[in-house]
Amino acid sequence: MKRIEQRGLYFDELQTDVLYVHTPGRTMTEADNVLFTTMTMNTQGLHLDEVFASAQPLGKRVMNSMFTLATMVGQSVTQLTQGTIVGQLGLAKITFPHPLYPGDTLTTETTVVALRPSKSKPGLGIATFAHTGRNQHGTVVATAERSCLMFTAEAHRAAAASQKLV
Repeated sequence: MKRIEQRGLYFDELQTDVLYVHTPGRTMTEADNVLFTTMTMNTQGLHLDEVFASAQPLGKRVMNSMFTLATMVGQSVTQLTQGTIVGQLGLAKITFPHPLYPGDTLTTETTVVALRPSKSKPGLGIATFAHTGRNQHGTVVATAERSCLMFTAEAHRAAAASQKLV
C-alpha cells in the first residue's frame, strides 16, 4: 500500500513569489490567555485582571502577545516546516500593530522573503519567512520574520537512509 505522510516543504520546494495561507484559524479563548500567561509567569494585569484591564486604554483584557506569536508560527508548521526543518534560527521584526482579544479568531499567512543555501552545512538551506496574523475582520494583529535551517529533499533522504542526525 502506498504511504502518504504529511510534511512541510523542503528548502528546494519553497518559493518566494507565493502566499502560503494556513488553515484552520484559531479562536483564542480566555482559558488560553489565562493558562499561557500563568504558565509563563507573566503577571500582567492586562491578561489576567478584568477590573484592571477595563480601566486601561483598551478597555478590556487582551491576548498575551507571546501566545499570539507562538500560535501564528504554529499555524504555519504543517504547511511549511513539519518534518523538514532542522531548527529555528531566530525571530526578528516582531510587531503587534493591533490587539487580539479573547474570542477573536487568528489566521496566518506566510511569504518566503529569502532563501539561501547553508554555507557550513551542505544539503541544507536557510529560509526566512514573513508571517502575518490577522483577526476575523482581516486586521493585522501580528507580524514576524522567522529564519529556519531547512532540509533539501535529497539531504533529508540521505540522512534518513543513514539514520544519521544532521
